[in-house]
Amino acid sequence: MAYFDDINPRRHWRKHSRSDSFRESSVAAGSNPDRQVPWLVKTVLFAVLLYCGGSALADDFLHIGSKRFTESYILGELLQQAAAKGGPAEHKPGLGNTAILYAALRAGSIDVYPEYTGTIAREILKLEGNPTIADLNRALAPQGLAVSASLGFNNSYALGVSEPIAAKFGLRTISDLVTHPELKFGLSPEFLARRDGWPGLARAYGLDALSPSGLDHGIAYEALAAGRIDVVDLYSTDAKILRYHIRVLADERQYFPRYEAVLFHRVEAPSRYPRQWQGIAALQGRLDDARMIRMNAAVELEGRSFAQAAAAYFEATTNAAKPASAPQPREFLAVLFGPDLWRLTREHLLLVFGSLAAGILVGVPLGVAAARVPRLAQPIFAVVGIMQTIPSLALLAFLIALTGSIGLLPALIALFLYALLPIVRNTHTGLAGVGAAMRQAALALGLSGRDTLRFIELPLARPAILAGIKTSAVINVGTATIAAFIGAGGYGERIAAGLAVNDNAMLLAGAIPAAVLALVIQGVFEWLEKRSAVHTR
Repeated sequence: MAYFDDINPRRHWRKHSRSDSFRESSVAAGSNPDRQVPWLVKTVLFAVLLYCGGSALADDFLHIGSKRFTESYILGELLQQAAAKGGPAEHKPGLGNTAILYAALRAGSIDVYPEYTGTIAREILKLEGNPTIADLNRALAPQGLAVSASLGFNNSYALGVSEPIAAKFGLRTISDLVTHPELKFGLSPEFLARRDGWPGLARAYGLDALSPSGLDHGIAYEALAAGRIDVVDLYSTDAKILRYHIRVLADERQYFPRYEAVLFHRVEAPSRYPRQWQGIAALQGRLDDARMIRMNAAVELEGRSFAQAAAAYFEATTNAAKPASAPQPREFLAVLFGPDLWRLTREHLLLVFGSLAAGILVGVPLGVAAARVPRLAQPIFAVVGIMQTIPSLALLAFLIALTGSIGLLPALIALFLYALLPIVRNTHTGLAGVGAAMRQAALALGLSGRDTLRFIELPLARPAILAGIKTSAVINVGTATIAAFIGAGGYGERIAAGLAVNDNAMLLAGAIPAAVLALVIQGVFEWLEKRSAVHTR
């Protein structure tokens, strides 16, 4: 029997060749799956543990959210600085529109954010008229949410036109727009969709026949000044109304409710964070319209950061006799290499490589399955291909509802789904390119299908697989900037803030590091591809 064991080609191959020549060549080429897979698993586990650990460490923090426009950014910073006097507090800026903030509040991802009574009444609770704060709290109680007293100012919606357009067409009220359908409307996307925004306003004033275009609020004023649009939606505390000589059209039918700024929070937040809440409560009733306009102007007209504008409030209240310090113009390099650069880089790298590692762990086996079982190829490609067609913000909104959280977890899931297609397709292409002669040789030597895949097909397909991974990595660097809209951080945080105030320096300070990171990743993967090609030959 020993004799037959020695001459049995299948056992002989497994006993010697598999453990020598092919294994040595595979290890030399850097393709040993026994080493690759544990490394990938460790990467994914590290990302998950970092996320969970960060969440655990943040349990003592009061989590404050804000929307993606100037005033909300400032109020978020103001709440954070006030709360920090009593205990740890974290501001998650620019989380998007009302729906995202409301979902985050209900899920417990944030504890409080600045909101407006009109928005809560019309957009969230679907109430008509001008309900009181007591009315709002009765309606919100079943959801475990509450509204605290007003901060002191009313920031109502309005429509505005430039003074030259107002003079040319004799525009003074919203009703005057009915007789001038040739005017071009540029309204913010949220205003176009809100129940208390354009749909209801158009019905109330007979403007249904008009077709306004969507335009980000941060750039609407510049577009109005340049004559590209004629009518914009406004917030009554916008600092740019005076700067751009905009006429606010009278709401003679009193369609818009009052939008008093309030604290929208979870019911347990004041008792759970008593020290932080004491600092926040001190702001109630202290902000009038004029003061809010001045803080908005500090950002939009004077170039201060959101944090600086908020800090100016405390400087003014601490020593009213002392004039506020003059704003220091922000230079691009100072913004680019600001103190938040390392934090944003760390967050962006975690988003990119955490999702990429998960994409590799799932995408490569899917590509192998598509190559080995031809009838599975089209269904697999169809599923991963559909993922690429879903708009990123829509996917993120869906994942927020699915996971019940904002921030890193839904962002990683979205980026993982976007990373799959290049990896799956290139894995399939690489394996399909392995010649039939190589498979027949492996079969003649007695290799099993698993060993053929492991020691012959995957090493030969490695250049194509690496190319797919490179494509996914570079795509993820750019797509990861969208994750900032749900509080996941990264370079997109600067881009979102720059869009909110039309600050080119801030936009470039977020876009340039992302572009540099994409080039570095592409260069590293191209070097790996060349090295892999040499070993394969």
